[in-house]
Amino acid sequence: MISELISKDDRFQEILERLNRKSVEDYYNPYRMFDWPDSLPENRWWMSPELTTTYGTDVASELDQEQLHRLSRYESINFYSLNVDGIRELIVEVTRRIHTRGFEIPSEFFHHFIGEENEHMWFFAEFCLRYGKKIYRQLEPAGQGNEWSDEAASFLVFVRILLFEELVDHFNSTMAADERLHDTIRAVNRIHHQDESRHIAFGRELVSLLFKDLKAKAPEEELRQVREYLKRYLNYSFESLFNPQVYRDAGIPEPFAVRRRLLASPRSAEFQQQVFRKPLNYLVKTGILQDRDLSVSRASVGQGEA
Repeated sequence: MISELISKDDRFQEILERLNRKSVEDYYNPYRMFDWPDSLPENRWWMSPELTTTYGTDVASELDQEQLHRLSRYESINFYSLNVDGIRELIVEVTRRIHTRGFEIPSEFFHHFIGEENEHMWFFAEFCLRYGKKIYRQLEPAGQGNEWSDEAASFLVFVRILLFEELVDHFNSTMAADERLHDTIRAVNRIHHQDESRHIAFGRELVSLLFKDLKAKAPEEELRQVREYLKRYLNYSFESLFNPQVYRDAGIPEPFAVRRRLLASPRSAEFQQQVFRKPLNYLVKTGILQDRDLSVSRASVGQGEA
């Protein structure tokens, strides 16, 4: 039972106590934190160019500087839209487990987590609506069809949350330090990175315990299916960055064809490994995944062309 593992793990409880304390000490009012200018300059990067989906590809070489800046604007709106969408899901899933059997001890941190994530969703949505006039709709991943055990279901909820936060934090930490970006963009990313560092620290500890519980009870076939699911989720999350709606709004012809070109380019695999370097190291080290290979026997998961 996961509650027994948690109650006997002094390290986890010490980390939990420290993170609860930091959540209180570092609390801020997001509604007063940001100075939202009426507009952001269009002739600058809105996302670090190295993080854009066209960077280092033939597609980028076909665009001039003005087009690249415009593309970065819509890519940034898509990135913050992904945050809104992902945060909505994780709040729902954590709320379902707060003060339930097995999660009694981390429930205090869940309260901080839910409150902070709700505020993150607000300021990401505020950015999208102020400067992009939209929140991009994200398509759902292909259905898995598995009937998971209780242990696998809880593990998958929290490992998905962790992987989503790790992906987002890779972008946040880079953009927070990038002086090419407007101060407002850097501030949004800096504040989110500050909070996510606590959430990631908590998530890694909890996911390790949940996997220990799962591994002790699950048959080998379920563990195989869990690993395949995680690979599909990582691929789906990465491919969500390549949004054809973005290319269309940026004025790039044949957006679906551009998306296919980008995902098929050598840069795509390299970029994916960069984005997931830290979480893949963690997943392999803990035995959750057996290697860093993210190929799976399925059709590409992500944005459809309908």
